Amino acid sequence: MSGLLNKIYYKLENSLWWLLKYRKEDIPGEFKNNMHYAAWYRSDRESLIKYEGIHKDEDCFIVGNGPSLNKTDLTLLNGYHVFGLNKIQMIFEKQKFDLSYHVTVNDLVIDQIDNELNENAFNCPSFISYAHSRNKNYKNPMVNKILTNGRWSFYPSILEPISEGYTVTYVAMQIAFYMGFKNVFLVGVDHSFQQKGKANQEQTLKEDDQNHFHPDYFKGQQWHLADLEGSEASFALAKHQFHFAGRNIIDATVDGKLTIFEKMKYEDALKVAKKKK
Repeated sequence: MSGLLNKIYYKLENSLWWLLKYRKEDIPGEFKNNMHYAAWYRSDRESLIKYEGIHKDEDCFIVGNGPSLNKTDLTLLNGYHVFGLNKIQMIFEKQKFDLSYHVTVNDLVIDQIDNELNENAFNCPSFISYAHSRNKNYKNPMVNKILTNGRWSFYPSILEPISEGYTVTYVAMQIAFYMGFKNVFLVGVDHSFQQKGKANQEQTLKEDDQNHFHPDYFKGQQWHLADLEGSEASFALAKHQFHFAGRNIIDATVDGKLTIFEKMKYEDALKVAKKKK
């Protein structure tokens, strides 16, 4: 019995030591046993503080990677705040436009655009998953690492773990909310995929990529099959949170299949959205 008591005492003593250590560093006690959180807290969290509310009451566009981008004149976005996702740089060979921010969180994609992140091919701050890049040291000072291992929910602050919500678009929405954007317009979020297999399954795409704006987007590479149902559930959460805060998400995707958000023609969105100050 004394052995069991010693084990219990040791466990309590050890837990108390960690709790006091983290409290001294202002790390929330609920994360005291999360070593990834502690490392991120010390190395990357502080760099995210400067983005809080910096675009209060402004508008932005989130540009997905669907085939509809080939039917969308993205050069018209110059002068607006624009989030680009994942491998958006591949469209620059056809359409030139400026990004305000870049977001990518999938582990496969991060590995596939390692060089672009390092060389800042996006010419703007990038937000990437800490969990999938913690061992990567980029010379690009505009790479920001966020924690995306939070429980499934919509998080108004990126100073704590947020949720990937089955799509990078959802992560961009949470970042846009944290920055204070009032109206978010979606472009290139087609929400339509030609795929065979279970949602989130990892596969190697052998043929031309029909699901993205460029045939070589994932051709010959690994990718995770889209989870449309999971994405829709996440988008419904985002819609609620934006509406509750007096803000809006508007879908301006050309021929998009997503039905969660209010629809608007791309041309009309350009007229309604506020340009950069």
